[in-house]
Amino acid sequence: MHYKRIYLSLSHQSGFEQEYVQKALNSNWITSGGPNVDDFEKELQNYFGEGCFTTALNSGTSAIHLALILLGVKSGDEVICQSMTFAASANPILYQGAIPIFVDSEAETWNICPQSMELAIKDRIKKGKKPKAIIAVHLYGMPYKVDEIHAIADKYEIPIIEDSAEALGSKYKGNKCGSFGSFGILSFNGNKIITTSSGGALVSNSSDLKEKAIFYATQSKDKAPHYQHSKIGYNYRMSNICAGIGLGQIKILEENVEKRRKNHFFYKDVFSEIKSVKLLEALDQNFFSNYWLNTIIIETDKNRDKESLRLSLESANIESRPLWKPMHLQPIFDKYPYYGNKIAEGLFNNGLCLPSGSNLKEEDRDRIEKVIKTFFNC
Repeated sequence: MHYKRIYLSLSHQSGFEQEYVQKALNSNWITSGGPNVDDFEKELQNYFGEGCFTTALNSGTSAIHLALILLGVKSGDEVICQSMTFAASANPILYQGAIPIFVDSEAETWNICPQSMELAIKDRIKKGKKPKAIIAVHLYGMPYKVDEIHAIADKYEIPIIEDSAEALGSKYKGNKCGSFGSFGILSFNGNKIITTSSGGALVSNSSDLKEKAIFYATQSKDKAPHYQHSKIGYNYRMSNICAGIGLGQIKILEENVEKRRKNHFFYKDVFSEIKSVKLLEALDQNFFSNYWLNTIIIETDKNRDKESLRLSLESANIESRPLWKPMHLQPIFDKYPYYGNKIAEGLFNNGLCLPSGSNLKEEDRDRIEKVIKTFFNC
């Protein structure tokens, strides 16, 4: 029997998207910026609450780049970055001609390790190069250790860029991820909690920073009747069409989070009696994860490791994927400094991401469970 493919994480339509997209088409505003963009930013600001200002952009990567620019990161500066993450967290550092300093994960949330981060800061200062910024990531929707990380950053007066690309809907001590750093980063790529097909947003704490972000994101056009540019600009603004999709999607944000969390409890039950597997779970009640992707670590033996499980799932037309390969192991980044104890390497060597979309059906979960239990002889 041929089964339809179960994907890792697909977009999930609300049914409201067409109304806003049609509005953009009817008004002939089918370029960047526009009424849908303004309204989408307002919806995001309402979600985060008073004191948060959002700038809708064409990607989360663009948001990180603008955050670095607004923090004054220049060629030759050093920026600390969590090693266990997607390349988009680190690439903008190189866009600025800056130097990434990679830091290991800790084993509880898999995010940036406080002890390794402070060691890195002290050593870079000793070498005469105090880091200009820190990029900390809420990996797979799991909040990093906010109190510990921010206490260290405050101690050394280094701003944090909070990469919440995977963590919209996650919280730490009841506060929303994306609101803790000097800047927050959101992604609305097609595989995220909500999507604008492609897109992202920069979260800042003042209207002045928002206006500066829009300035850089729209080619840094000076106030003049002609096109005049005194700074390098970028074509980073979200399109009115994409923002229309976002306006339809944000209506089901909380619903999508609950559906992803339902998937997590499904996996928790599946793996409850499989002692060789550890499912990433919230550390305590302070951590509320959207469980964007459910992820596991498998104790390797000759017959059952992450790759053989991946292939077993693939044979049943079920997509799974290894965890992010740490940045300090990537060919483009392996020449840059790294501080840590190989926690991230161990996670990559033994970890797997499992299907976690908000559109998973009961029959999909049944198929996944059957493959997993057959694989582990349950």
